[in-house]
Amino acid sequence: MKKTLFVTAIFAALSGTAQAETSVTLYGLIDTGVGYQRIKGDNYHESKVGMANGVSSGSRWGLRGAEDLGDGLSAVFTLESGFNSANGQSGQSSRLFGRQATVGLKSSSWGLLEFGRQTNIASKYIGAIDPFGASYGQANVGVAFSAANTVRYDNMVQYSTPSFGGFQAGIGYSFNVADTTSAQTGFRTADNTRGITAGVRYVNGPLNVALTYDQLNPASQLGTDATPKSWSIGGAYDFEVLKLALAFGQTRDGWFTGQGVNAFGSGSPTAKGFGTNVAVEDFKANSYMVGLTVPLGASSIMASWQRADPDSDALTGGDSAMNVYSLGYTYNLSKRTNLYALASYATDYAFIDGVKSTVGIVGIRHRF
Repeated sequence: MKKTLFVTAIFAALSGTAQAETSVTLYGLIDTGVGYQRIKGDNYHESKVGMANGVSSGSRWGLRGAEDLGDGLSAVFTLESGFNSANGQSGQSSRLFGRQATVGLKSSSWGLLEFGRQTNIASKYIGAIDPFGASYGQANVGVAFSAANTVRYDNMVQYSTPSFGGFQAGIGYSFNVADTTSAQTGFRTADNTRGITAGVRYVNGPLNVALTYDQLNPASQLGTDATPKSWSIGGAYDFEVLKLALAFGQTRDGWFTGQGVNAFGSGSPTAKGFGTNVAVEDFKANSYMVGLTVPLGASSIMASWQRADPDSDALTGGDSAMNVYSLGYTYNLSKRTNLYALASYATDYAFIDGVKSTVGIVGIRHRF
């Protein structure tokens, strides 16, 4: 009897050790709302009332895990799947893990090295400065700063340093940014559109400052000498009564991830939008953002102004400066559930003179 108890105790101890060394977490969120949008331009006037999903955050579920390898080193992975919570369909072109699919090594001493599909550095660093957190559709900082528009690269190796007194840096290289685009996919290295992403930031107390750079090397089949490049600098300071955010950037010879004019994510309005991973010679656009966040107990008010000013009509056929004015509100019902509201107005959308987009959406987000 004593031996049985002793063996049972040993197995219980070993089991406890194994659980401490390896962990897997199931997580996710569901974001669904109801909204209105009117898109108006020359020769057309379109409007819609309907359900919207993934407004304040893209609906998703995922698995995140880590195994302790000793000496401060861990093996880590993230598998994250996006979906449309209004109809249950998979997101990101029906990929199983379209939001992220990475495996790597993490150390408190030398940082994080990951392999697979994930977002670029600008989306992480500049998105964290934006009052709307690189979300909320038309209010998203990626409308004017396309390299920060939750840009996801396939086939990427990405390294991030630990934070040294608030300073952190990251760099990544994609051997082929988009497997699903046949015109950019082939066997030879040059047959694939490759991506470079890099950035540095300082986050300490109320201050957050970041500088990022992205570049695309287009596939040889595309027959272009244009090399899209984008750099951005931004900062935010929390005065406690309000947080002020500022950003400036410049994109040359193309566009990275284009923000569609449709706030609902389904259907195709007549209005022309931006392309994605587009290479266009002799194009340049300057981008600006001013934002505010005001905390009010369980509530927050967000506001931003964005402007993108092109120097030619080579990208979309228009060269008008686009302006986007956005106002948002959130109310926390609990630590995991909040309500939100968004109002946004854009002029000369996608640089097309006279195209106006008016958006109003209310919704609920639940995290698990």
